[in-house]
Amino acid sequence: MAIYCGIAYRRKSFWCYRLLSTYVTKMRYLFELKEDDDACKKALQTGAFYLFHNLSPMLQKSEPQYLVPKYSLLELERLLGKLGQNTQRIEDSVLIGCSEQHDAWFALDIGLNHSSSINASLQKPEMETELRGSFMDLRKAFLQLNAKDVSLLSTAQALLRWHDAHQFCSRSGQPTKKNVAGSKRICPANNIIYYPQIHVNLQELEAAAWFSHEEVATALRRNDSYTLQQNITPPLRLPPKFAIAHQLIKEWVENPACPSLPA
Repeated sequence: MAIYCGIAYRRKSFWCYRLLSTYVTKMRYLFELKEDDDACKKALQTGAFYLFHNLSPMLQKSEPQYLVPKYSLLELERLLGKLGQNTQRIEDSVLIGCSEQHDAWFALDIGLNHSSSINASLQKPEMETELRGSFMDLRKAFLQLNAKDVSLLSTAQALLRWHDAHQFCSRSGQPTKKNVAGSKRICPANNIIYYPQIHVNLQELEAAAWFSHEEVATALRRNDSYTLQQNITPPLRLPPKFAIAHQLIKEWVENPACPSLPA
């Protein structure tokens, strides 16, 4: 029994180290793409694209869930050409992640008029017909998406929304320009750099705090109705089950990184 436990422990340790190593390598690659425009341009050539229209993702029905289609650069160029659009529009895409094989993932909203876009926004019906899918409100579709897709699309939507709201410099009033990855925007007039908000904005949030994995897991297990009946104020109240935020929290609790490593 002791030998078996020792083997099982070593195997678990090996997979924990391997998982951690893969994660670190992946994060380093993403950081490189965010900081190096040339590296990101190269990644665009072999990357995959998720399409949005006015912040609604393109989804395809496949009972009992929705599928989230990805498109290669070549497929995207053909699509834009077929609809009379200039492929320069692809420059509006933003980096949202990558696979373990370092295939970069980008999101592109073809319904928003960005300052860098030279064409008007594409019409939703003709795009849906061509793509054989629908641009759907993410809040209405997330219950029929798997957790990984919900997480990725939520990240993409938030980043696309941020870029749409920061087209102009708050100081000079001049148009800002994003880097290739979309990890920041720069005002050419005064070189001010804008980043998506990584810190707490006290004008938008009443409060913020850090919680451990166990505290969040406990909050997920808690019977809120019973707690309310007992007039007890819980230390952490989570969003309702139908909210995207709840699904993201649940995914993090159920699929954490290796919690501990042997010395």
